[in-house]
Amino acid sequence: MSTALAPGIRLITSFSRDSWYRSFILLLTFLFYTAYHLSRKPISIVKSELHRNCSTVIRPTDLNITNNDTWCDWAPFDQDNYQTLFGVLDNCFLVAYAIGMFFSGIFGERLPLRYYLSAGMLSSGLFTTLFGLGYYWNIHSLGYYAAIQVMNGLVQTTGWPAVVACVGNWFGKGKRGFIMGVWNSHTSVGNILGSLIAGAFVSSRWGMSFIVPGIIIASTGILCFFFLVEKPEDVNCSPPQHHSDQDSDEVEPLLQNSPHSDRTVNGAISTESQEVIEDHAEAISFCGALRIPGVVEFSLCLLFAKLVSYTFLYWLPLYISNVAHFKAKEAGDMSTLFDVGGIVGGIMAGLVSDYTGGRATTCCVMLLVAAPMLFLYNYIGQRSLGTTIGMLLVCGGLVNGPYALITTAVSADLGTHESLRGNSRALSTVTAIIDGTGSIGAALGPLLAGVISPTGWNNVFYMLISADVLACLFLSRLVYKEAQGWCGRGPRVRGFKEI
Repeated sequence: MSTALAPGIRLITSFSRDSWYRSFILLLTFLFYTAYHLSRKPISIVKSELHRNCSTVIRPTDLNITNNDTWCDWAPFDQDNYQTLFGVLDNCFLVAYAIGMFFSGIFGERLPLRYYLSAGMLSSGLFTTLFGLGYYWNIHSLGYYAAIQVMNGLVQTTGWPAVVACVGNWFGKGKRGFIMGVWNSHTSVGNILGSLIAGAFVSSRWGMSFIVPGIIIASTGILCFFFLVEKPEDVNCSPPQHHSDQDSDEVEPLLQNSPHSDRTVNGAISTESQEVIEDHAEAISFCGALRIPGVVEFSLCLLFAKLVSYTFLYWLPLYISNVAHFKAKEAGDMSTLFDVGGIVGGIMAGLVSDYTGGRATTCCVMLLVAAPMLFLYNYIGQRSLGTTIGMLLVCGGLVNGPYALITTAVSADLGTHESLRGNSRALSTVTAIIDGTGSIGAALGPLLAGVISPTGWNNVFYMLISADVLACLFLSRLVYKEAQGWCGRGPRVRGFKEI
């Protein structure tokens, strides 16, 4: 008499080998990019410790003080232009990141992703740790910290194109918005963990706020070297379908104008469109990627969306500390609520865009609603603790939702567009172009915040609201085409069927 399998074993055997591998890759790449963002966050937490209000700090009795106003600050950030100096550090990282991103995708297509990611994470761990060692080596040179930021910005570009390309290799188009919306929460999870880890050391030994994240990302680099599988074919798993039969009558509006797109006759896919080449010998050129419909519009939209997101990433703790008069650790902890909202916003954006097929419309609506919410947060957000929490959650969801959707599902959609004829090597370049353009905005945002903030935080928020509106304008053509599809005057989109 045979005994029934244990419930746990039945659960395990209910999933196919392919499903287990796909889940494993999704978890692994989630951890990798969580570590990337975790190692970027400490600088925003430590800012309020490098320049403090020394009148509120208890002075040691045995300390020989020459300046009562700046004795507790860390030179060279003890000067009146400390906000400008913080802006210099931010932009050393972000400008290097923006420039490096355009080349990173090219390298990512031509090098094994496992080696590329491993080297990037180990290098990032090194430079993050070197920044923290400046505390223990008593370094007070702006040039040292700026050089570290430049190098860290360059090596951090290895992350995004590589992980998106890897996930794109394993997952098809079906529920890509939802899957990548959940997966993209690594950005917010990394920011939250980075804030909490940095906050644990910031008031006592701020150098450890960098060293511990540096060790973590280096450790994930070792994990990547031993366990990452770049493509399903490498372990005899079946590759995903990027363009199913349903796509023939459910083409997204923004993608339907390509001269190489699939043609249908009476609902049947033509012989030409069935001849899909699985892997081209040559990687796509930079100009070739720009010609994919939708790449330019989404890239420019992301420039302004990322400008807003990264301004919050780098300046929100300092804003909370200055306006609400929180201590450095408390301000850092409070700023994590913005990222918690970002997790929910990214998932909701993915779900809505999967159901409607309107990637551009979903982004545009969230950006339009974000503009008045940012205005309200600046004016009423600090009135009470409950209001602060609520507004941070709402603003985080509306700001990070479109950013998350564009950098994940939209990038993967465009990188596996049918006009590429199955060229899977294009995904890294398309992702790098979109995120590289967005990174220009990521560099401009904190820079402008550093320049504008001395004139008042109100002006910083006006700048952020203007950026949201501009992001919407760049998507207007794509939104119009999606609306045409819904009204029956253009190709139908995913999520809508003929009745």
